[in-house]
Amino acid sequence: MDELAARQFMELERVHWWFEGRRRVFFDVLARALAGRRDLAILDVGCGAGGMLGELRRFGEPAGLEISTELLGAARSRGFTRLLVGSAERLPVRAGSLDLVTAFDCIEHLVDDVGAAAGFYRALKPGGRAFFSVPAWQFLYAENDRVAMHQRRYRRGALVKKLRSVGFTIERASYVNALLFPLIVPAVLLLQFKQRFLKRSGAAPETNLSYCPPRPLNALLAAIFSSERFLLRASDLPLGHSLIVLARKPDDAPRPAAAGVA
Repeated sequence: MDELAARQFMELERVHWWFEGRRRVFFDVLARALAGRRDLAILDVGCGAGGMLGELRRFGEPAGLEISTELLGAARSRGFTRLLVGSAERLPVRAGSLDLVTAFDCIEHLVDDVGAAAGFYRALKPGGRAFFSVPAWQFLYAENDRVAMHQRRYRRGALVKKLRSVGFTIERASYVNALLFPLIVPAVLLLQFKQRFLKRSGAAPETNLSYCPPRPLNALLAAIFSSERFLLRASDLPLGHSLIVLARKPDDAPRPAAAGVA
């Protein structure tokens, strides 16, 4: 992630509708899957400035992994101390040591997303889970993705296939940000046209977070997005701007002798 996107994430992650909506949706899915557990060994991969670490504390005391020392410094200033410098493609933890690995909008940045998923699988105990969120639909790839250094956007079937190829079983695989999707698609396509044909030479790059709507509209968008948690309690959603997958390492997977976070 470049400096612009990182700065916007740090400034807006507590107030922007997209961040608020995804937190409510993601953690409702996780809370239902984890059924009251409070003692899990957790690693948040690509933790950034720690925006999800506080929410993860409801399931255990999480550690955060981030390659950017600047973002880790921001997380540390927020009171998080279990922080590791490292790459998602080479987790600095022992095999079979974790109950939960989270990768919130992380693996789309990686050249070798399958290799990273295999590393997550190795790090989990049998029965452990990995939660992934990623941007969806390659035709929506725009300047926001380039600025954020995304390698790709995903379709559900392709991501599920990749995760199964390293051994995971799939518990949930759903698109999210679905209710706003009919508005997002034409807006993104219009931005793609503008960025390709109308952008002034030397103009600053833009991301989806370059525009924070007025407070009433921001609150409305957050409420619409977050309301999808109620739909997801009934079934997975067939379309959306993002994609989530909850994957599980089988209970009968071989257990390494070592355990615990390095």
